[in-house]
Amino acid sequence: MVKTAAQPAALLAWMDSLGDPTRLRLLRLLERHELGVVELCDILQQPQSTISRHLKVLGDQRWVRSRRQGTNHLYRTILDELDPSARRLWVLAREQTEAWPTTQQDQLRLDRRLRERQGDSQAFFAGAAGQWDKLRDELYGSSLNGAALVALLPADYVVADLGCGTGAMTAELAHSVKRVVGVEESAAMLKAARKRVEGMDHVDLRRGELEALPIEDGSCDAALLSLVLSYVVEPAAVLREMGRILKPGGRGVIVDLLPHDRDDFRRQLGQRSMGFEADDLQRMALAAGFIECSVRSLRPEPQAKGPALFIAIARRGPVTL
Repeated sequence: MVKTAAQPAALLAWMDSLGDPTRLRLLRLLERHELGVVELCDILQQPQSTISRHLKVLGDQRWVRSRRQGTNHLYRTILDELDPSARRLWVLAREQTEAWPTTQQDQLRLDRRLRERQGDSQAFFAGAAGQWDKLRDELYGSSLNGAALVALLPADYVVADLGCGTGAMTAELAHSVKRVVGVEESAAMLKAARKRVEGMDHVDLRRGELEALPIEDGSCDAALLSLVLSYVVEPAAVLREMGRILKPGGRGVIVDLLPHDRDDFRRQLGQRSMGFEADDLQRMALAAGFIECSVRSLRPEPQAKGPALFIAIARRGPVTL
């Protein structure tokens, strides 16, 4: 292979990017989490001007990318978008800083920030359980359940309703499939769901976190995430769990918000995300073990007051050991 004149320059630029402790700390954080400047300032205990300056260097060198959410910009390192040589250099740098006490301190502050994020969503659902069904219909329309059910067809399916809320979808699925396993973290929502499905022997409701589902590996034919991903801290982790519980060839169905700019809506609903781009969702699905993922927009109902929605259908690939 003939070396080009640009390669030494690129190598020196990459080494310069990694030659600063603050930038190393930022990359370690942003490799696994999408974070805003205010959060990064809190975690690294450095002023905004310093963090912004280092983020600009990393952005110019394409180590990180950002997206706008309301008045904020969120940053993330996407490893598979890095130049392969830069990626190898970063893997080495990450290994060499694994035992660095500073990064361990950063992780503790990051954990606190993530718990605070999750608390916002839990507080919303604790207060909304009694009126969630009505609110959901007002915001997104009454045909939401039918749009997701179309993708879950066969009557002999075992289906997981992840983030089942008050059990509206769980109850509908119970009339169409062999067995439904509903998982919900909010105690208030789960109480409402148990009341709704009372007497349905083939419905199994479990309390648990979406990032660590209380469901056995490969035990479900299909899994549903309906208006759930917008509330979670780490959507990629939830998709990995969805993939884990599906049988090879099983289908995951996701209904959620298309990208929007209504930050007031996001805050009012306790959501973490302002919607998902199809490319980002497909990238996460492939990384989670799905071998294909199709995404299409749903036509908004005339009376719906919330942002428009999409439906994604992903197929689980073979399990690799």
